[in-house]
Amino acid sequence: MIHELAQQLVDLIFDWGYLGIFIMMAIESSFIPFPSEIVLVPAGYLASCGDMSISYIMMSAISGSLVGAFVNYYLAFTLGRKFLLRYGKYFFISPEVLEKMESYFKKHGHISTFSGRLIPGIRQLISIPAGLAKMNLLEFSVFTTLGAGIWALILTLLGYYIGENQELIKEYLKEITTLVVVLLIIIGALYYRYQKKRESK
Repeated sequence: MIHELAQQLVDLIFDWGYLGIFIMMAIESSFIPFPSEIVLVPAGYLASCGDMSISYIMMSAISGSLVGAFVNYYLAFTLGRKFLLRYGKYFFISPEVLEKMESYFKKHGHISTFSGRLIPGIRQLISIPAGLAKMNLLEFSVFTTLGAGIWALILTLLGYYIGENQELIKEYLKEITTLVVVLLIIIGALYYRYQKKRESK
């Protein structure tokens, strides 16, 4: 079934081109999360065959991811915040908690957004607390673009170099994901130390 879905996506991307990548990445990054590798790995494979350009794949993927992230951000910023201010007490979320979240994202929203875009299962969701906390839109856009761009490049290159070997892709994807998480932990620890030194001055 997965193989059939992947083949259908290859056909769809081939038919729709870069618009198809843009639309699917926008959906993936917003309200219907699904593994982005089933979009970008086939696109990378098509690039290796000379049917697509990696540069245009990247532009389509990043812009689509950004649009999807904006959807979640604005829904959380408008509807989500009003909902939680009114009914949050039933979910153990008080106005004070929202204020703390807002304060946290003002200080650490950039590193949280960047890191979140690189972690499977969190990529699509990180836009929601950013919107709830009213994170600066320019910072949100910049660090969403950086995180989404790195992840899109990894998947596209996987498809470009080993697009026909599904088992090898799965193996490498697990290793890459683990490596990314480890690097993010190291970056997080260094960032925490930097903030502690900064506050102590």
